[in-house]
Amino acid sequence: MIKNIFFAIISVLSLNSQEKEPVSWSYEVNKVSNLDYEITFEAVIIDGWKLYSQFSPEEGSIATSFKFLNKNSDYQASETFDEDPYIVGYDNVFKMDLFYFEQNASFTQSVKLIDKDLNQIKIEIDYSSCDDELCIFRNQTFNIILDKNKKIVQDDNVTLDDIKKYNSLELDLDKTSYNSYDVIQSSNYFEIFIFGLLAGFLALLTPCIFPMIPLTVSYFIDQNKLKYSSLISASLYGAFIILIYILLSLPFHLFDSLNPNILNTISTNVYVNITFFIVFILFAISFFGYFDIVIPSNIISGSEKKSEKGGAVGIFFMSLTLALVSFSCTGPILGSLLAGSLSSTSSGAMQLSFGMFGFGLALALPFTFLAFYPKYLSVIPKSGIWLKKLKVSLGFIELALAFKFLSNADLVEGWGILKREIFIIIWVVIFLMLSFYLFKSQANKINFKNIFAWFFLIFSLYLTSGLISSKNVRFLSGILPPEFYSIETKINDCPLGLNCFKDFEDGKRYAIENEKIILLDFTGWACANCRRMEENVWSKPAIFNLLDNNFIIISLYVDDRTKLSQDEEFKYLNKSGNVQYVNNVGRRWSLFQQINFNNASQPYYVAMIPSGKILTEPIQYTSEENFKNWLESSIEESTK
Repeated sequence: MIKNIFFAIISVLSLNSQEKEPVSWSYEVNKVSNLDYEITFEAVIIDGWKLYSQFSPEEGSIATSFKFLNKNSDYQASETFDEDPYIVGYDNVFKMDLFYFEQNASFTQSVKLIDKDLNQIKIEIDYSSCDDELCIFRNQTFNIILDKNKKIVQDDNVTLDDIKKYNSLELDLDKTSYNSYDVIQSSNYFEIFIFGLLAGFLALLTPCIFPMIPLTVSYFIDQNKLKYSSLISASLYGAFIILIYILLSLPFHLFDSLNPNILNTISTNVYVNITFFIVFILFAISFFGYFDIVIPSNIISGSEKKSEKGGAVGIFFMSLTLALVSFSCTGPILGSLLAGSLSSTSSGAMQLSFGMFGFGLALALPFTFLAFYPKYLSVIPKSGIWLKKLKVSLGFIELALAFKFLSNADLVEGWGILKREIFIIIWVVIFLMLSFYLFKSQANKINFKNIFAWFFLIFSLYLTSGLISSKNVRFLSGILPPEFYSIETKINDCPLGLNCFKDFEDGKRYAIENEKIILLDFTGWACANCRRMEENVWSKPAIFNLLDNNFIIISLYVDDRTKLSQDEEFKYLNKSGNVQYVNNVGRRWSLFQQINFNNASQPYYVAMIPSGKILTEPIQYTSEENFKNWLESSIEESTK
């Protein structure tokens, strides 16, 4: 004890005289087997200094020592390391022969794990080093990562118990034996682009766009201000309009890169969906004419003033002015586009960019045309009663969409307040009111000239047929609540009444007992494409029979907010080094999908046998023919 205090004092006194540490340490880990590792510490010693052996006499300098800080019940290891041959020589400080190293030294120890989930060991090294005049005493602690290929490590926040629960999600899969199934997956990028394009064309018909028509014409008539030819100036104007709307999607790419499942988490979050519900109600009230949603006037005027600079900068701010002025009408439409993109669990950020591109393109085309040919202003129809009718009609549509988001929250939380029949009745009432409004506004009488009024009346009757049979409205699968989410008494809440499980281990046990193929169905309560696959593809007689006779379906809902018990909860470190909490069923299955299949999209289907053999390449949202062929290929492979 006295010797330790003595060296500590000497160490402190010598700090100012040392510009460089006499000894620097590093370590390497060699994996011998799944349970056996070899840890080697390398010490580099600067010239003129000595590092003392573990076996140096106690009367001299403090010997190097190693101490394991983890519980020794988790592994087997000796705290005495194998070391390089040491030098025996006279030490001028201690006036005696001591055992030491010069230049470098190596220390090696074997570790045998008792707990296979252990992946980090803390080792403390105490050592002293002397030259011919003074000595230093040091203490260093190393967090030894045994296997860097493992996806999770232990730290002060993530315990070994957390690691065990994380590792329990990893399956022993045979991914090399399946026959690659070549199928062209249906991409939603083109669909969302078309949706954005249609939304943009719809926005062109709103009253907020019309004030920008004379403003655009007057701006581009002044050739002296433009500094470019009419073609270049008009093209820049259109390009900047598109760019502005694409830029609105960029923050969501950042979210998506931090966590591949974050957009699904956002879109299925009950508070987010309730917020969308309230916002869309406000949008509807705004379209009904009770108030306007506007950008503050000082922001708009500031953008308009900067557009007077001319050149590319002026044209950009002219484009920005268009976006700001039209926001009171385009805002609700953009909100629908945003919510629709984020409600998809596959590449939501990229889909949003495609949607924004379509929206911006639709707005840019006519204004680019006007900027190039200002003389064609006369072809634009005058505003009038038709614009008011359109705005009110959009209000009814926004009101219907509001209940879709309330339905998402209801499904995810399992409140049971918006069962399928209740939702259909609400929509029937909304679209009946819309059709009556359009009939009334057409000279206070019902006639066949009002095409849109008849369309919404027929649509209401179509919805009403869904109360008689769910099969009648399968065209709206993914928009309406699932068929099994009904007020009627059901045998189970599985798609189409098929036998399914919502826990992997339970389903696996059933598959073993009944010699069934496992169909892993990664799905979500708020997943529109999942409902389309179940109600429009699975329902086909040939596919239904294949599923019913050969497969046991394990439906894992990644947005299930049911709380895990305290014993089931755990934490882990994600790729960015942040601690993630798994405290509900959905997060566990989402992580289960990422760990085993490196995928975060839904629907996502995996055909496998209980032993872990993957039969065919996993498949996503696809056509009836492709899915049927995929099932048959999986069945054929399971017999080999």
